[in-house]
Amino acid sequence: MTPEQARERFAGARVARLATADAGGGPHLVPVVFALAGDTVYSAVDAKPKRSRALRRLANVAANPRDCLLVDHYDEDWRTLWWVRADGTGRVVSARDPEGATAIGLLIGRYDQYRAQPPAGPVLAVDVERWSGWSGAGWSGSGPSESGSSAVTPER
Repeated sequence: MTPEQARERFAGARVARLATADAGGGPHLVPVVFALAGDTVYSAVDAKPKRSRALRRLANVAANPRDCLLVDHYDEDWRTLWWVRADGTGRVVSARDPEGATAIGLLIGRYDQYRAQPPAGPVLAVDVERWSGWSGAGWSGSGPSESGSSAVTPER
């Protein structure tokens, strides 16, 4: 999978799984909607019901900025399976900052639900440092896939 294919597949997905860890390394995994701009993935705190706006993922990023996002496609025909992983460094951005406002605009453009009720933020930005992916294309069911996995480091 080329860098362009990895980013294209990632960008086309509707939901990602965000993995963060607290200062002690305790894992936390949540689904997020997102927008991709270059090699930065944005998600925002929105109005969906939550116990608090002080989300664990934001506290984790402040304590340990190493993050991972995963998008995937599953089908009973395993030749069509694929996944893309984005490893990077997370940071919290105010929705009032220019970058945060741009991210909110990207999210509004991507999800109809946000047009009616834009997210108030804050925004989580993950600067992707490594793309990796796998595809089941070429898999016959009798052994390892010819396509395997690949890793791509974005140029900065």
